[in-house]
Amino acid sequence: MIHKGTYLNVSDNCGSKLVRCIEIVKSKQKFGSRGDKILIAVRKLRAHKRISIRVKKGDVYNALILRTKIFQSNNFIDIGLSAFLENSILILNKQFKLIGSRVLGPISKQFRKTKYSRNILLSSGLV
Repeated sequence: MIHKGTYLNVSDNCGSKLVRCIEIVKSKQKFGSRGDKILIAVRKLRAHKRISIRVKKGDVYNALILRTKIFQSNNFIDIGLSAFLENSILILNKQFKLIGSRVLGPISKQFRKTKYSRNILLSSGLV
């Protein structure tokens, strides 16, 4: 579950490393889970990729929550619950398209039947 002020890792190659959640978009709940959209502010950039940085420190972007540490029910696989080791996101532009060109790490199978199914093709695997 992602609250306001939560620090998250970035799972694409847009150039940022660490971001902070500002707001949960279009949700009446106080927390976000996998598949929700959030507003983020960039806090830290990747130092060794200064040439290919597509975002700037302090800028505000939309993002999609990919992985959470909290166990969540998953209807697409036989195991009832699944969790990851980190909270991570994908950074999106104003038209809700990916800024980066690759997705690092695995993605949950729950994204298979959503409008973000293109992310599965760019990722390294499914869980």
